[in-house]
Amino acid sequence: MRYNLFGQGNDFVLLISRILLVTLFVLFGWAKATGFPGTVDYMAHVGAPVPMVSAIIAVVMELGVGILIVVGFYTRPLAVLLALYTIGTALIGHHFWNETGAEQMMNMINFYKNVSIAGGLLALAVTGPGRFSIDRK
Repeated sequence: MRYNLFGQGNDFVLLISRILLVTLFVLFGWAKATGFPGTVDYMAHVGAPVPMVSAIIAVVMELGVGILIVVGFYTRPLAVLLALYTIGTALIGHHFWNETGAEQMMNMINFYKNVSIAGGLLALAVTGPGRFSIDRK
């Protein structure tokens, strides 16, 4: 027998989880898309490979994949893909091990925030999107 903490509310909790997990991605993906030249400059500043291509990938992953996860479309594979992207951005954009002082602390927080979000995305990949999703239609 499987224990069910939330009873019939599990599908609602999974919907809320999807929304909460990708809110950051959708907001910043939109900002990257609407301020694309600045996004390319930022990618160059943090040392991302091929800044123009990196900026396009960032917009697609954050805005595009983020929206698809909210609506629950190909949730499992996209959650894994977004988790890998999130770990990659932590390694490229938040290299706290090369910094000192307040900048080191800020980048360490952001690095481990990304690691935590990746963990939530992998949990979503295992559980699936729940009933309130395109995947379940």
